[in-house]
Amino acid sequence: MKHRHFEQARSLEERLVDDINRLREEARMLPPSPRRDMLLRRAQQDETTMQIDAWLSSPGLRAPT
Repeated sequence: MKHRHFEQARSLEERLVDDINRLREEARMLPPSPRRDMLLRRAQQDETTMQIDAWLSSPGLRAPT
């Protein structure tokens, strides 16, 4: 079976920043509700993903001992 490979036009960081902004803007327009909480939680998860990606990409990364 052949695997598909997609070349991303934008970096992961750019896509996450766009997603964070979209999620926060959508949440800002909603009254307090489970949907609003879910959108804010997803934005926080994207921020955490950005931090992990930055850490993994850092030149000083070392293997755990």
